Amino acid sequence: MNSSEEIAVSGMSAGRSAMRMGPAELVQAAAMARRFYLEGKSKIQIAEEFGVSRFKVARVLETALERDLVRIEIRVPAELDAERSDALRARYGLRHAVVVESPADAEETPDPENLGEVAADLLGELVNEGDVLGLAWGRSTIHMAAALDRLPPCTVVQLTGVYDAGTAERGSVEAVRRAAQVSGGDAHPIYAPMLLPDVATAQALRHQTGIARAFEYFDKVTVACVSIGSWEPGISTVHDMLSDEERAHYASLGVAAEMSAHLFDTEGRRVGRDLGERCITVKADQLRRIPEVVAIAGGQRKAAAIDAVLRSGLVTSLVTDTSAADYLMTAGPTPRPALNRADPDGA
Repeated sequence: MNSSEEIAVSGMSAGRSAMRMGPAELVQAAAMARRFYLEGKSKIQIAEEFGVSRFKVARVLETALERDLVRIEIRVPAELDAERSDALRARYGLRHAVVVESPADAEETPDPENLGEVAADLLGELVNEGDVLGLAWGRSTIHMAAALDRLPPCTVVQLTGVYDAGTAERGSVEAVRRAAQVSGGDAHPIYAPMLLPDVATAQALRHQTGIARAFEYFDKVTVACVSIGSWEPGISTVHDMLSDEERAHYASLGVAAEMSAHLFDTEGRRVGRDLGERCITVKADQLRRIPEVVAIAGGQRKAAAIDAVLRSGLVTSLVTDTSAADYLMTAGPTPRPALNRADPDGA
């Protein structure tokens, strides 16, 4: 996933301007360029070898670039869009933004599986030995965990309950186990639904031994991986778990996005906070204190929701695709830098 540089050094003139250099100059410039760019020698070492000053070496190398004797290309894998990634990082003030090419059916497919694969590589870079990695429920985080092939030793904890307790083994629980297996660390899954029928039931479950043990790690998480949902059927698991009456109620509050059972309006302000009292999930203020929160979300249908969550300041890094990135680059006024991480509604 890292950028790589391809350096071509030739003793032949590559451009018309290079023809003005004599053959001895061309040979010397090519040799110096080869020492500097390919062999990693310093300008002082090259100067000593050729019996010239390091200032002349610097001038020769500069001329070699200007006259196309040396060509430097910055290349990343074809699926990564480096220009969009950097622009998106700068616009939202993110620590990392990685944009991948959208598949042909991106308009209908939120969170393409290749987002999870790229996110897995990103976590391999971000997680250090001894970290506590938190994974929230989401199709994208499940894809990410399945693609993991390297992680330093770390503890892995589940940050939310599951969409359906009957599918836990194939969802968030399995994602936590998979990440812990790759890292060789301890796993702390949560065998409970994300959304409960009432506050009393949610409170009772939080005090169960296994769930309480996982909750104890929430304040220790150093890197978290989360998903983002739009407030529409099939794009938000929380939306799908609610009744029609409840959906209408939260829609009336202006909800535009959901992340880990926390609801946000278009400006990134949290709304419908009562929902969290019925949920098994990490608290928003706990997410805000986590040093690195990586969101994995893409597709045109999620673009507005991604913008809303990024404006909340809870997310520090993003893995997305080109279709969502194009929307995000022109979505509303320039957002406040995410690394500021202040609560937009002041609570």
